[in-house]
Amino acid sequence: MVDEPDIALPETLSVETVYEGHLFDVELHRLRMANGVEALREQIQHPGAVAMVAVDHDGKLLMVTQYRHSAGRRLLELPAGTLEPGEDIRAAAVRELQEEVHRHPGRVEALGGFFVAPGYTTEYIHLFVCSDLSESVLEGDEDEDIAVHTLTLDEALAAIERGEIVDAKSVVGVLRYARGVEA
Repeated sequence: MVDEPDIALPETLSVETVYEGHLFDVELHRLRMANGVEALREQIQHPGAVAMVAVDHDGKLLMVTQYRHSAGRRLLELPAGTLEPGEDIRAAAVRELQEEVHRHPGRVEALGGFFVAPGYTTEYIHLFVCSDLSESVLEGDEDEDIAVHTLTLDEALAAIERGEIVDAKSVVGVLRYARGVEA
């Protein structure tokens, strides 16, 4: 951890929900900073998510491509999904893996996690390595158009270097897996 002087956290003066959506809400927080200045912070309230480094019996990674509207294209990614209210994170990883790549993991190991963009969202992604995979299908979301791809770890690392894997959860997940980083 980084050593910091004892700095008081801002005081929350008010919170107003300015948008309620299907996936997230947007709140406007009025804060009083340690120096007395009042500040506004917009914050996306997100339930969190899981992302899985799925490793098949040959040691290859199962990845997906899907259309991401904000990126304006299909992206090569780790399988992932949003947590349901009150859902256990390991259970979410098992569910999402079945929905996205049609595999049930015999082993689910934590690989840590990270805040996506703590400057404006509460979203935290929990990473897992899923292995000992067997066939299993759960119906995915009807608005998803997912294709499954298999890459070696070296191919995935090269795809990151070439800018073919560009979303944060996939870059972090593949690199952590490659380095053997555990929670």
